[in-house]
Amino acid sequence: MDLKNIENKWVHQFAKPIIIAGPCSAESESQMLETARRIKESGADVPIFRAGIWKPRTKPNGFEGVGVIGLNWLKKVKEEYGFRTATEVANAHHVEAALAADVDILWIGARSTVNPFTVQEIAEALNGTQKPVFVKNPVNPDLALWIGALERLLSQNVQNLGVIHRGFSTYRKTKYRNIPNWQIALDFRQEFPNIPMLVDPSHICGNRTGLAGVAQEAFNVGYEGMIIETHCNPDEAWSDASQQITPEVLADIISNLQIRNSDISAFDDEMDRHRTLISDLDFQLIELLSHRMKISEKIGTLKKDNNIAIFQPERWKIISEYAQQKADETGMSSEFIEKVFKAIHEESIEVQNSL
Repeated sequence: MDLKNIENKWVHQFAKPIIIAGPCSAESESQMLETARRIKESGADVPIFRAGIWKPRTKPNGFEGVGVIGLNWLKKVKEEYGFRTATEVANAHHVEAALAADVDILWIGARSTVNPFTVQEIAEALNGTQKPVFVKNPVNPDLALWIGALERLLSQNVQNLGVIHRGFSTYRKTKYRNIPNWQIALDFRQEFPNIPMLVDPSHICGNRTGLAGVAQEAFNVGYEGMIIETHCNPDEAWSDASQQITPEVLADIISNLQIRNSDISAFDDEMDRHRTLISDLDFQLIELLSHRMKISEKIGTLKKDNNIAIFQPERWKIISEYAQQKADETGMSSEFIEKVFKAIHEESIEVQNSL
């Protein structure tokens, strides 16, 4: 059996969209129970309650999760409010403890997915489990690593699989904590349409702004659900406070989501997929242009300090020739490329003049 042939019948237990919600980190029994109670009382259709028990941190001496005691709080949430439960596992010890506590759904985090040795250890500890196991995309944009992690699980007879799109790290500062890079996620969906994909707007956005928009984009292109961080008192959360929302806000986001009908035409589905990719590329273009103009400012400062004229004909000639070469290589209109580069060059001169 390979990834393209697994049946994933587990997904039919849930109505779509599948919503997994709960705090980034389990902090106390009371915090867990209050969050679960308010999710229930909000009317949000949330079948699965999540909480981080072990938290991988970038630097030492930070809060790294409450550990095994938090699994008892997850059990209590299940007993008192009827949620199924989910948590992240990052090594064999975590797997053994989570399975012993009968956590219903497990996921492998982005930091673990990048390391094949870690994934192999987790896969072997999960050998033969019937519990659904999700794999988050690796922090770096590497589709092969993402697929490889799933193949390692399948090789250990773990057949109830899903993936979580949580965005990709970038060295540039953007409005996202992790840029969506929809192309990679949609390439995955194209190759493995039978593997359910959830979006993680909390980690893509990194703050409360834009969560609904990112979730909607994902549902526009057919994602099966989302995992979203929800806390009874987000501002006081012990980890990732800025990206967590209250249960009441969660209910509002869910109620306003536009979910596709199952009989939507293939044309409309494909159209939305392409539009999402165009929006993603437009965002990247704007970010790159912004970065380019910041470099132009530095060049302008150097010219000013050294009393050099802003317009350099030889430089413009080099840019024009390069643009023509790239137009020929890509089969694009040379007139169009020249217009684009001319507009960029003119704006660079304006930026330098403003200094």
